[in-house]
Amino acid sequence: MTAGGAGPPVRVTGVTTLPDRRLLLVHAHPDDESIGTGATMAHYAAAGAHVTLVTCTLGEEGEIHVPELAGLAAAEADQLGGYRIAELASACAALGVTDHRFLGGAGRYRDSGMMGMATNDHPRAFWRAGLDAAAGHLLQVIREVRPQVVITYDPNGFYGHPDHIQAHRVAMRGVELAAAEGIAPAKVYWTAMPRSVLDAGLEAFSESSDNPFAGISDVAELPFGTPDAQIAARIDATDQHAAKEAAMRAHATQIPANSWLYSIAGNFGAEFMGVEYFTLAVGEKGPGNGPYGWEDDLFAGVSPDAADRAPVAAAGLR
Repeated sequence: MTAGGAGPPVRVTGVTTLPDRRLLLVHAHPDDESIGTGATMAHYAAAGAHVTLVTCTLGEEGEIHVPELAGLAAAEADQLGGYRIAELASACAALGVTDHRFLGGAGRYRDSGMMGMATNDHPRAFWRAGLDAAAGHLLQVIREVRPQVVITYDPNGFYGHPDHIQAHRVAMRGVELAAAEGIAPAKVYWTAMPRSVLDAGLEAFSESSDNPFAGISDVAELPFGTPDAQIAARIDATDQHAAKEAAMRAHATQIPANSWLYSIAGNFGAEFMGVEYFTLAVGEKGPGNGPYGWEDDLFAGVSPDAADRAPVAAAGLR
């Protein structure tokens, strides 16, 4: 296993040595963890939970935003994936996450590129991976860590990238296999963005010179967005917004220093960087608040030994 920070690899020796609360995230590429769930990861790590990140590829097909590193690109030296291992280690250190693994080991699965590209057909493309084989690698992590909560993407991979879709499939199949062994997590969440937040963004950024919604007049035009009533959890980790931004900056090849993400963070502050939302795909919703009863804790209603009692049925998780 690759550690998040400097030093020798970290090896978890057994669930009895871990904290009572254990969170597992399954992401497609380095940087996905920071952009989509960085605040949540930092929040739970700071609170003493054990946070395990599984990244499915090295992100070899990513666009390089550092001109002097352009030679690392897939069409050149094809060394970007190795470089991004170091970026991910720095990002994890910024988030306080020390347990990071690549699915099946670094380099087993390759970044597939965007949907419809020739890279989808690379022999090692994650998009082509056998589902049970890939899920078997994840099952090994679940056996070791016994997470009560798992986070991944929805069936569309949040926005349709083939590796995100495959990460969803692998995560859900891994949970199904874990349930068959009696070690399933109590809850599985999918990353989400409420329609109300997107609506507010359309209005707030309409006059901005760095408008990420330029040309869009209705949130229905976006490839993502969830009705507020379907959101299950809102994690307020505004106190960790600086950690999330530091983690994003660690992914310098992928997120340029002048990215609209940083510009908007500067204008709208901690809430933009520090609040993240999720739908609940598996398990029972815990106590919440507000008009829709949104949870403010992903472990709401979960007992410390939930992963050992296998509360999730094996059927219907694919």
